[in-house]
Amino acid sequence: MTNYSSGHAAEKVAAEYLKRHGYDIVALNWKHPRAEIDIIARKKLGWRRYGPHVFFEVKYRKTDHQGRGLDYITPAKLKQMQFAANMYATLNDIADEYILGAVELSGTSDVPVIIENLY
Repeated sequence: MTNYSSGHAAEKVAAEYLKRHGYDIVALNWKHPRAEIDIIARKKLGWRRYGPHVFFEVKYRKTDHQGRGLDYITPAKLKQMQFAANMYATLNDIADEYILGAVELSGTSDVPVIIENLY
């Protein structure tokens, strides 16, 4: 399996996990010529009530020999994520606040790790 296909498989697993934990998936693998976002989701708070948009980066590692997936979210990556989220918000007329988040998947663990509020 290539890195590309394992990355997409991890994004689908992460999206299903988020759904089971009360999120509605707004977009999966959103792309723009200058930016991309793995998962855009909103937490369901109640009937017709949602939390802010959460822009998730999915990090998959087969093993943690070279570090955990979250270790690869550097200040430069955070800056890219912020740029992509701003672009998506502008193109889709989203004036509300949003959150940056990450989902870490590992081949050595059955349970993904979800982190919100990265900045």
